[in-house]
Amino acid sequence: MWHLQLVALRHIGSMMWMELQEYSVETAIATIIDGSDSLKINSQHLRELSFRVGSIYQFIGELLIQPDNEAVLQARVGRNVDGIDLNLYYQSLQLLRQFQAHHLKNPAT
Repeated sequence: MWHLQLVALRHIGSMMWMELQEYSVETAIATIIDGSDSLKINSQHLRELSFRVGSIYQFIGELLIQPDNEAVLQARVGRNVDGIDLNLYYQSLQLLRQFQAHHLKNPAT
């Protein structure tokens, strides 16, 4: 089996920002980690995406729970987002969530 050794995970709503820990070309399964958390990504529909060691990727898809209770993200969209300022992104996401929370509580404002 050929694997790429890669690295981290960021979960943002339905999006995942991550570096890969491991990728199998034969199965199209990537394993991602963030600290002690890990998640498998099924990238079979993303054959045009090339994986590179240490790069940051964004995936959007459905989270499927396997019979053994293991979660696997069935990726529908994936892209390389090297160079993104994740701190700035997380700050803007936090502001968006605050705005949405305020407007859900007070729909008239």
